[in-house]
Amino acid sequence: MARISGVDIPPNKRIEVSLCYIYGIGPALSRRILAQTRIDPAKKAKDLTEEEITRLREAIDKGYRVEGDLRKEIASNIARLTEIGSYRGMRHRRRLPVRGQRTRTNARTRRGPRQTVAGRGRRRGTAKK
Repeated sequence: MARISGVDIPPNKRIEVSLCYIYGIGPALSRRILAQTRIDPAKKAKDLTEEEITRLREAIDKGYRVEGDLRKEIASNIARLTEIGSYRGMRHRRRLPVRGQRTRTNARTRRGPRQTVAGRGRRRGTAKK
C-alpha cells in the first residue's frame, strides 16, 4: 500500500482514482499530475514501481498544496473573514449557507436537523378562514 502525502491510497483502484483520496486532489488534478509524471492512469496503485511512487510524491510535494497545509490555509481564510466581520464571515459564524443559497426551505445539511418552534402550525379548535 503506497503512502503519499500522509495518506494510504487504496491499492486495488486505478491510480487516477486513488490519488483523489488525498485532500486537495480531484479528478482533473489527478490526471494532470499523472501526465506530468508520465504514469499510465489505468494502472492499479498496487502495480506501481517504487520509482513511480517516488515521482508522484515529489510532484505532489513540490507543486501542490494538499492535506494539512491546505486545511490550515482554508481555516485561516475563514477565520480572517469572520474576524473582519464580512457577510461571508457572519454566515460562517452563524453556520448558515455562505454562497447565496436559500434557507427558508432546504439548507438542512448546513443547519442541522429540524427544531420545533412553539406557536407554529394550525391551532386546534379554530376554524379555517
